[in-house]
Amino acid sequence: MAWTWRYQAPDGAELDPPGAPRAEPFATRSDAESWLGEIWRELFDAGVDQVSLLEGDRLVYGPMSLRMPE
Repeated sequence: MAWTWRYQAPDGAELDPPGAPRAEPFATRSDAESWLGEIWRELFDAGVDQVSLLEGDRLVYGPMSLRMPE
């Protein structure tokens, strides 16, 4: 089963913003989470407010904000 990220707006609507790095399916949860740890700022700058992690069609967790605490 592949692990993927769903990009979302603040209201939870799914996003596909131009300029956002493409999240390819990952073989493991660890790979998916490591990738997000390296790329989250670029996603936020492209307009992604939050993300959810899926294993196939199953929601594993999220939404998780990409905003830094103030």
